Amino acid sequence: MTSKLILVTGATGYIASRLIPRLLERGYRVRAMARKPDQLEGRAWFSSVEVVSGDVMYSASLAPALNGVHTAYYLIHNMLLGRGYMAFELDGAFNFASAAAAAGVEHIIYLGGLADPSQEIAPHLRSRIATGEVFRQGKVPVTEFRAGVIVGPGSISFEMIRFMTEQFPILPGPNWLHNKSQPIATQNILDYLLAALETPEGRGRIFEIGGPEVKVYADLMLAYARLRGLRRWLLMLPGIPVWFMAWWVGKLTPVPYRIARALVDGLRSDSVVRDDSARRVFSSVKLIDYETAVNSSLAKLHPEMLEPVWTDETRAVNVIKHEGFFVDHRCVEVKALPESVYPVFTSMGGRNGWPYANWLWKLRGWLDKLFGGAGLRGHSPLTPPPFPTLRLRSGRVLGEGTGVRAGDLVDYYRVESLEPNRMMRLHSELRAPGEGWMEWRVDIVPAGEAASAQTSILTQTAFFAPRGLPGYLYWYLLYPLHSLVFHGLIHAIAKQSASE
Repeated sequence: MTSKLILVTGATGYIASRLIPRLLERGYRVRAMARKPDQLEGRAWFSSVEVVSGDVMYSASLAPALNGVHTAYYLIHNMLLGRGYMAFELDGAFNFASAAAAAGVEHIIYLGGLADPSQEIAPHLRSRIATGEVFRQGKVPVTEFRAGVIVGPGSISFEMIRFMTEQFPILPGPNWLHNKSQPIATQNILDYLLAALETPEGRGRIFEIGGPEVKVYADLMLAYARLRGLRRWLLMLPGIPVWFMAWWVGKLTPVPYRIARALVDGLRSDSVVRDDSARRVFSSVKLIDYETAVNSSLAKLHPEMLEPVWTDETRAVNVIKHEGFFVDHRCVEVKALPESVYPVFTSMGGRNGWPYANWLWKLRGWLDKLFGGAGLRGHSPLTPPPFPTLRLRSGRVLGEGTGVRAGDLVDYYRVESLEPNRMMRLHSELRAPGEGWMEWRVDIVPAGEAASAQTSILTQTAFFAPRGLPGYLYWYLLYPLHSLVFHGLIHAIAKQSASE
């Protein structure tokens, strides 16, 4: 393992959360900085990094974060702050540059926005460029990358394209959609960020980075539609106000209104590479074309591929739009050990039925059968359970759950993944305009936090990846009923677990 300590700021953000595991793979020691470090606890790499609290708006918080750091990645923006965010961006950059110099940091790597500063550009792009200028006025050498549309699941620019294209058969937009863009794959962003760490000749320079193709913004949406198998048409509507477009984006996509407004405003100008020196200095980076990047993103429409940002909040119920999914995440405290909870949720369905509103589950299976689906199929294991089934006082058949295997059928689900006494994920085989999963996890409450020694946390997560407008209508129209069932189901599991 290298002795270099790398600081990654904005660790809860999109690029940072994907850069950190890449740094760990290369043997670097990593320190992750976030304003709310507890929001990182659900990340797979959490236990492998040093996590610190830090806020660039408060200089005193930066010294501990920068102590002993060789290179710092600055992956922070303040667009969520709304009006006046440019002043906050510049103040934050100045504070960080000053603290980095005082701590003896050797190198700062900054990811900014791609635009021609000599032209009329959106305020957020002007802010990104000005932030780089602040760093260059400091004492620590900086490598600045300027990128436009980033293509990958979770990227706010890509999620705007994904969610809007999926939901609108006719894509309305202003004449700005004919402006040029040079999209770059997330993979290549990470390649450049890592290459800068190991390429001394890149220090003190600005690099414009993009993929191998220049496209107009409209073509990005139409190409996505074609690769997704959707028929879409473009309708140009001159004069659409920025605030109106941003309002719709904020309502229909995972992108908050304030960020959407800044990004939509950025469409008014071209975003293309004018100086391709990055390709010469970082020649090891092999650029990925737009269609390949989109196909790679679509191939990751699976719960295991998602960054679990729904665990960032401590709320009992968290419903979000994320990386092409609708996610309904719930958690409850259970007065039982995981060994008692796991058999309850693994024995649902089939002869045991569902512990809440079983008649609704039966009705959904009947409707699925009516429209040509498989319907309810009971519980059909691939192999017999390793021991006889046992019927408990509650009437539940224990062996049918404890003998469940990956690949088994459970009514209109198939068991996709199991971790004994911890997790089960089911993949829906219903006829629906999208793909769905249900997942349950149980973990014991850490010592000192539980009211008693036999307390667990049960989480239930529903994932739905809609396909086209029918998929979105399916989710929105049925969600009130689904929400009722999801609420009742997790509480019924908890109740049964405590009584067994």
